[in-house]
Amino acid sequence: MKELHLSIVSPEKSIFDGDVKIVTLPGTIGSFSILPGHAPIVSSLVAGTLSYITMDDGEHSLDIQGGFIELSDGIASVCIS
Repeated sequence: MKELHLSIVSPEKSIFDGDVKIVTLPGTIGSFSILPGHAPIVSSLVAGTLSYITMDDGEHSLDIQGGFIELSDGIASVCIS
């Protein structure tokens, strides 16, 4: 199984950095999910809930005001506000 590494940062601090099973994000045209093996993507984010499931099945969520995501080579880099 391919891996998905998620890094979430805000202007103030690093919020999360680790491997996940799935991440769901609030995109400009609706919520979307990224799984391991997803094609590269760059997208802006709007106010909503960002959620992810860690490899130990821990479920986490954050309310965000916006931001962007870049996914390349199995690494999802998310900058939120």
